[in-house]
This record gives sequence, structure tokens and C-alpha cells, in this order.
Amino acid sequence: MTLRGRLTAAFLVVVLGPVLLGAFFVASTVTAVDRTRSTERLAVAASAVRTSVDALCQQLRAAADAVALTGDPAVVAGQLIGRGLAAAVQVSDVGGRVTYVSPGAPPTPWRDCSEPVTATSGPVRALAAHVDRRDTAGALLGSVAAAQFVDPAFVARLAAVSGVAVTLLDGGASAARFTHTTESREVRDGVLAAAGHTAGGRVTETTKGRYVRRVGPSVGQPLPLVLSVPSTRPPGLHVTLAGVVVLAGLLAVLTAWRLARVTTRPLAELAGAVDRVAHGDLTARVPVRGRDELGRLAEAFNRMTRETGSYVAALTSSRDQLRGHLAVLGDTLASTHDLQRILRVILHSAIAATGARAGAVLLVESGGVLVAQCSEGLDGRWPVSDPDGPETLRVPVGVGVVGAVAATGEPQRGRVEPTEPPTGEPRCRTYVAVPFAAPGTTGLGSGATTIPGGTTIIPGGERTADEAVSPAVALGVLALYDRVGAAEFDDDDLVTLRTFAGHAAVAVENVRVHEEAQRLSLTDPLTGLWNYRYLRESIRREVERASRFGRMLSVLALDLDRFKDVNDTYGHAAGDTVLAEFARRVRGEIREVDLAFRQGGEEFVLLLPETDARGAAIVAERLGAAVRETPIAVEAYAGPIVVTVSVGIAVYPDHGSTGREVLEAADDALYVAKAAGRDTYRVAEVRPDVPRREIPVPAGAVSPPDGLPRAGRSAQVPREPGGHARSEPAAGVPESNRPGPAHARPEPADGPVDAARAGPDAARPGPGGGASSGPHPPRQSRGR
Repeated sequence: MTLRGRLTAAFLVVVLGPVLLGAFFVASTVTAVDRTRSTERLAVAASAVRTSVDALCQQLRAAADAVALTGDPAVVAGQLIGRGLAAAVQVSDVGGRVTYVSPGAPPTPWRDCSEPVTATSGPVRALAAHVDRRDTAGALLGSVAAAQFVDPAFVARLAAVSGVAVTLLDGGASAARFTHTTESREVRDGVLAAAGHTAGGRVTETTKGRYVRRVGPSVGQPLPLVLSVPSTRPPGLHVTLAGVVVLAGLLAVLTAWRLARVTTRPLAELAGAVDRVAHGDLTARVPVRGRDELGRLAEAFNRMTRETGSYVAALTSSRDQLRGHLAVLGDTLASTHDLQRILRVILHSAIAATGARAGAVLLVESGGVLVAQCSEGLDGRWPVSDPDGPETLRVPVGVGVVGAVAATGEPQRGRVEPTEPPTGEPRCRTYVAVPFAAPGTTGLGSGATTIPGGTTIIPGGERTADEAVSPAVALGVLALYDRVGAAEFDDDDLVTLRTFAGHAAVAVENVRVHEEAQRLSLTDPLTGLWNYRYLRESIRREVERASRFGRMLSVLALDLDRFKDVNDTYGHAAGDTVLAEFARRVRGEIREVDLAFRQGGEEFVLLLPETDARGAAIVAERLGAAVRETPIAVEAYAGPIVVTVSVGIAVYPDHGSTGREVLEAADDALYVAKAAGRDTYRVAEVRPDVPRREIPVPAGAVSPPDGLPRAGRSAQVPREPGGHARSEPAAGVPESNRPGPAHARPEPADGPVDAARAGPDAARPGPGGGASSGPHPPRQSRGR
């Protein structure tokens, strides 16, 4: 027999044998389970029928006892029949003569509950219970019988109680005739025929798929009944199983034929060649022994190995090209100022270029702690005691691998031994970590060193002692973990990673320079408050916000009284001290959502969103008291300097429809306060004819949420002054209910914040302090 024949025969035996056995097992199991369930169901139904008949007999005995104990049987019998406890009552004397029978009673004789049915018994028309009737002395007076009709309704109730079909036979022995039944005409004859061959509680199956059992007559259950239930076996089960077996046989033959056709003698040669390729030998070839399917398979395998070798060579040569492309990409990314986006792109590119499974970029923050700015693939790499890991990866400088890299300025790569204790970093088998420093500083140290645990500090070339780098200049660390294939990171990976680390250093330094320039352009260097340039942008933005949401905006113009005298008397240095202290007290008296500006000289401006004129007046009173009641101490002078402040108040939209008009109204009110004697405040006069107009909201570009670059046009959202994106609310949705930058101020859901109602603490800042003069937040915070 050929190989194809042997494979076909073996496959048919292996497949068709279990299929046939399985079909036989399914058929027999389904039949057995069906008969067992039907038998159990009939047993439960028989028990329910006996219980129901016994309960009826007990009820009839109780009714007969009630009639026997009374002197007026007719009244009690009528009550019992009216309540449904009996269908008829018959009273007889000692001689058996009937003295009373209830109207509508069935014809006698009635079948007594305690008498079994004999073969000569006729149809059962009523079921009765008999009791003796005696006088008080115990003398027999006669008997009382309470009966219940045995009609189709009675049989239907038994069927409902038992949950099966019930048939009442006409006689105790023969099953040829019946009195009442709930069986359908289609199965009635089959059920009666099966009942004639059933006795002693046995169960018989009819030709039409029903299981039959006889119940009674017996003591306590005198009714000859036949119970039946339908079979639950699926119709046509055997035909279906036969069809399945035939179909499985056809499929097995086709499959075996196909399998034998594609299997050939040179399988061993092909397996050997595949094994050599799996071990990296792409020169393996399979001899072509014919032009059939196996020959074509051999030719395809040989062509595949040749093309794979070409691909590997091309990939090896293109890796250097990839490094060049990544260098160009790094130069492009270094020109942007979105630090999170730049670091995320650098990390993603580094992982793709080196084949790492995970990585992180960490920057050195205050306190000598490395904090992860972005990470990828770190899920599931934390100790068993803390599987979710920390919310943000934080490693002290000098601790662990990345901490040592940041402390020494030396790149490291190696393998982590399983016995080494965790250092707070993610678990890994291999790693490589490269520090990066600010551009313009000497390159990080590169002396080759081997430390315990198998870690190798990789040299980058010969350097002199003068070229050594202080670890203090390190900005952060770029770390990658677990290279694909479980191999350690090599020197080529280290060179690639150094390129990315250099771009990260340029990006960090550019962002810091940009942030510092932005801060200097928007803040006053003496007081730390926002300057006049930011005032113009902020008041326009706040007026637009108040107009969009129908809110109020209070503007306070502040001016230190007779400040020129302070400069002339104590000098400009003391005047600067007074201005700085005044700014500090202003920050302490306003809310976190309020804005404080130095307009120039001793003139200041406050913007109080969600505040009406009354609330602004309370803030003005508190500011005046804070300055007046505590003189300002100046070093090099014997006593403190007493100063006061005058305040002018204007409210949008009552005093102007634009930011400029409201600011001018507050300035006019300030002059009125000056004219009123200083150290006070005045509210601008309401202008009834203030024009209203819709203010357009400008839009600007914003980075994607994940910080990675996207093709096509970027989304447009409004931006805060200084280039910070601010999310626009959807139609009908306040800004407080929409996600946005962490520094965005939430919009209140209800009416304007009334400082007078909220109390003095409502206008004070929270734990974070009042306003900030930094370049990033659009609100000022305390202590800046």
C-alpha cells in the first residue's frame, strides 16, 4: 500500500471510529435520560395524585363529621356545600333509610374513600366519605356521607396538580374503557392500549412517544387512573445521528485524501532544512526531486530562503540609514516647545530603533529625584506586592540603575540577576540607560567600569581628566528595558540611544529657555505680579468669558497714596520694598481665580471674575484695611512706613461693553476716590446706554492628547495668552464640565460669586495661595 493509502486508512480509522462510537453513545444516552426523566416525572405525578385524592377524602370526612355533630343536618350541609367543602351530603338512619340528601346530589351508590375498587365495580360518579352519627350517650343514630363529584372538571384538576395527562378508567381492572380523560384524540387509544399491559407502577412507552403509568385503585385512593407524559427526546434523533455519521465519513475521506496528497517522501529533508533556517542558517536548500506539488514546495522554500537572506542584508544596511533619519527627526523635534510631546516621540522612536519592550524618560527635579515624564510598556513590570506600580516612576539620584546613571553621568547596560533586590524601578532582565546633559556642557563621562551584578559601564571613547563631567549637569536619563529576543543591548544600541538622549537634552533646554522668556515677558520682576502686557490680554479674555456665560466681571484700579513722598523721603530702594510688600498683601487677600497686575509705578489692577459691585467693594475694604492697619517695615530704617491705597471699582457690563471701557471707568472711579480724600474706594457711575455686541473667540492649534505627531490638519482650540491651549465649551455646556488643562479655571455652574454673601473667606486663596506670576498658569498663585 502506498503512503497515501496508509495515511488515508489510518485517518479514517482514527476519525470514523470515535464518530461512530460517539453517535451510538449519544443515541443511547438521550434515550436513557429521556426514559429516566419521564419515569421520575410520572412518579412525582402519581404521588401528587395520591396526595390530592387523600386530601379530598380528608376534607370529605371532616365535612361528614361536622354534619354528624349537629342537630340540624340540613343547615350545616348547606353551609358546607356553599363553601365548596363538599358537593353533596346524605344522612341515613340505623336501618339505612335516607333521612336527608342535599339538592343536586349525584346518584348513588357513591364510591367510599376507604373501599378499593373491584373488577366488578362500575364507573365512579362520586367520591364519598362515611362517618357514624351518634347521640350524646354514644348510641348509634345512623351515618352521614359527604361526597364530591368525579367529573371531567375533577379529572382536569388532577391533571393540573400533577402536571401530566390523566385518564379515569371505567372499572377497576380493565383499561379498555374510560370515563373521563385529558388525553388528546390522537394519542388516547395508544395510551389506553399501553395501560392495559402496565401494572404495579411500571412505566410503558407508546408507539407515539408517550410514557404511561397506572395509579390505583388502592386503599385510600379508590380511583383507577392512567397517567402519561410526552417524551422529551428530539424527534428524528436517530435519523439525524445517522446523517451526521455519513457526513463525518465523507469529510474524513476527503480530508484523508487531501492529507495523503500533500505528504511526500522528502518530508525529512524539508524538516531538516527548516531546522537549519530556524537556527539562523539562511543558506539551507531543499533538493527538487520532481515537478509535482512537493517539487513546487521545495522550489518555494528555496526561493523564500534566498529572499529572506536578501531582506536581512537590506535591513542590516538600512539600520545606519535609520539612525540618520532619526537624527533629522530629533533636530526637528528640538525646535518645538511641547516637552511632553517631544519626549514621548523620542522614547517611542528609541524603542522602535533598538527593539526594546519598555522604556521611560526621567528628568531630575528639585530634591535630587528622577521623575518619569513619559513611559511605555511598564504595565505588569512591578513587584508582586505592588502589581499596579506607583502612579509616577520616581527614583532618587544615586539609587538603582537610573539613579546611578544620573549620579555618575555614565551610561550603563547589562542584565539584572533574579537575586538582586528591587530598587523601585520596573522589573526587567536586560536594560540600557543613558544620561543627557544641557547642550554646551562637556559630554558625559565614559570610563569603562564593571560593577557587581554583571553591570557594565560602557565607554564612549578616550577622555582626559579635564573633560570629566560633573553629575550636577545631568538633566535626566533615557532608559530602555528588555530587548526583543531576550538578548542584551549591544554597543550599537548604546550609540543609538545616545543620539536620542542628545535630542532630549536639547528639547529640555529649549523648553526651559522658552518658559523663562515667556515668564519674563508677562510678569513684573519687582512684585512678581502680571505686567501690563498680560493685563491687556487678560481683561479682553475675561470680558469675552463673562459675555459668553452672562456673568459679571469686576475691575479694581489701585493706587498707593502719596507714594512719591515715600520715594523722596526713604529712597527708591525703600519704595521698591513697599511695592513688593503691597503686592504680597494683595495676593493674600484675593481668591485663586482672581488676577493681580502691576500697571506701572504704584498703580495696580485686579480682575475679579464672577463678582458684582458689592463683592468688589468688600474686597476693596479688606485691601485698604490690610495696608492701613499694618505699616510696612523697611530694613535700615528705624520705624515702619505707613501707606494707604485708593481704589476705583468698575463692573462689566454695567460700566462698559469692552475691557478698555471698563478699565477706564475703574480709573475714573479711582480719581474720584483720590478726590474724596484718599484711603477709600469709589464705584464708577452706571452707564445706561452701554452698547452690547457679540465678541468672536479666536482659535489656535493644540497638541494631540497623547503628544504624538498626527498627519493632516491639527484641531483648533482657543489659547490662553502665552500660547497655552484652553478648551472651548460645547454648546450649552459650561467649561467647568469639560476636560481641559490642569491650570484652566473652572466656570461656576450657577450665578456670579457674591463676595458679600460668601463671607470674608470666599475671596481668600486656598491652600495653593493667591495669584501666581509664572509664565504657565493663567491664574496667579501665592508665593511667586
